[in-house]
Amino acid sequence: MTFLLSLSMLANAAPKAELWSIWNRSNESSSEVIDHSLWQQVLDKYLQANHSSGVNRFDYGAVNGEGEELLSDYLDYLQELDPREYSRAEQKAYWINFYNALTIQRMLEAYPVKSILKVGGGLFTWGPWDDALAEVAGEELTLNDIEHRILRPIWNDPRLHFAVNCASIGCPNLQARAFTAENSEQLLALGAKEYLSHKRGAHFDNKGRLVLSKIFEWYGVDFGDSERAIIQALSQYAPDDLAQRMREHRGKVKYEYDWDLNKP
Repeated sequence: MTFLLSLSMLANAAPKAELWSIWNRSNESSSEVIDHSLWQQVLDKYLQANHSSGVNRFDYGAVNGEGEELLSDYLDYLQELDPREYSRAEQKAYWINFYNALTIQRMLEAYPVKSILKVGGGLFTWGPWDDALAEVAGEELTLNDIEHRILRPIWNDPRLHFAVNCASIGCPNLQARAFTAENSEQLLALGAKEYLSHKRGAHFDNKGRLVLSKIFEWYGVDFGDSERAIIQALSQYAPDDLAQRMREHRGKVKYEYDWDLNKP
């Protein structure tokens, strides 16, 4: 079953980028490197990259005690650090991996479940995004804190939407490699290219309408100040034939999203 957000839900589904100022500090003189090898082991064991669907799948059902321990040890390690003591490049990779690993852990706690929308939340909310899931430097953190109060406002990089993964088919791929200071640019570019090369990112339907992911409706402001500007920005990541058609398109745009769990 495909879960589509109604218009009444959309207003609450797209938090604004609002800086949490205490995290807006770094140590550019530091040469210290954050170790993401435990997260890489989790990805190597349970992520099915190059799936025939074009969507990377995480095998939640295959995760055993060893896998849970690897993930728990990794998240414990991240929470023992203060990312502000590291360079901006190290921080960026830290927060992306942290977000993705926390999401996987929360889904494993709830599994089997059909969608992240069925996990966490309260009486008038859905999903785990506003649940306190971690603590760093004495501050409780939610997924929304990491994405919308740290990553988006500090880096102002729209490609971050292709990096953080919400455990859903409609989401950009969970990358098979852990982000690091050295490979972040490469993985951000790869994530954008993969997403805009797949129909869940952008395609034309049989009525000639351009169909885009709801990500570009929820967070369009990060890509441009109008629908045309957003489409132009996205076209740079699409295959040549699709990119050309997107740039020439003057018709309606439809937005869709598939909330089904990204399991095999």
